[in-house]
Amino acid sequence: MDIILVPGFWLDASSWSQATPPLVAAGHAVHPLTLPGLESLDAPRAGIGLRDHIDAVVGAVDAVDGPVVLVGHSGGGAIIHGVVDARPDRIARAVYVDSGPLGEGGAINDQLPAEGDDVPLPPWEGFEAEDLVDLDDGLRAAFRARAIPQPRGVAYDRQHLHDERRYEVPATVIACEFPSSMLTEWIEAGHPFVAELARIRDVEYVDLPTGHWPQFTRPAELGAAILAAVDRTG
Repeated sequence: MDIILVPGFWLDASSWSQATPPLVAAGHAVHPLTLPGLESLDAPRAGIGLRDHIDAVVGAVDAVDGPVVLVGHSGGGAIIHGVVDARPDRIARAVYVDSGPLGEGGAINDQLPAEGDDVPLPPWEGFEAEDLVDLDDGLRAAFRARAIPQPRGVAYDRQHLHDERRYEVPATVIACEFPSSMLTEWIEAGHPFVAELARIRDVEYVDLPTGHWPQFTRPAELGAAILAAVDRTG
């Protein structure tokens, strides 16, 4: 199976490196992506928006033959949902790593502080305690050293969707910061935050208790969880 891995904000393809060995060992073809504007600190980010990132992942899907599993971490979950919408007949499963599908008209996070065209990694004080579970001082330093500013448009732009066949694509949610039981409670209560997720017809939930960056804090367990989702896809 071809597995396309989409990183969250401030990260490039290398952020997946510790989570992919189980996938490679199982014989899958992994394609971790570096999205436009995330190539380097000096990469141009002006004019890069959410649609550009979706289109980049669509291009990766179109570059391989056969069905594809998409994996999106954090803000990458919104991106892969846009790709599911664009190529519902090509996606075998969407795996949301501490993330979920972003519905029509939503923004990934238009509250993040921007500096011109850039959204730099905020200070740790700007995150919730749940985000930072297991992210010790060494991991924090390594993350900050590798962090690349996110293009402002990707965080602030609105999601636009067109094909309701996206709801037929199976999904896996790997819940890290909060248990999956909380997500299902929100769905039952009709919470708008999970309205798009509630419309997907086949969703499985996997609990991987840690902070918001399991690819750093529990990479082996994340790789195993992704592999299990792929194995269940058929």
